[in-house]
Amino acid sequence: MSDIVDARGLSCPQPVILTRGRIKQLESGTFTVLVDNGTAKENVIRAAEKRGWKLTAEEKKQDDFKLLFSKE
Repeated sequence: MSDIVDARGLSCPQPVILTRGRIKQLESGTFTVLVDNGTAKENVIRAAEKRGWKLTAEEKKQDDFKLLFSKE
């Protein structure tokens, strides 16, 4: 099971749907989501936080965002 959700190139709501699917597979731990636009970034963060996951790191490289989530 990969700890990276690669949602680059996808339009909303696909990044959120993929993120929710990954969250359903985990009770706790960490995982990373890759997105390539600000709207997807904000929607993914909101969806994960609503389910108890915290954004612990965010990295921007050119047009891509790397979001690290964790939950104990």
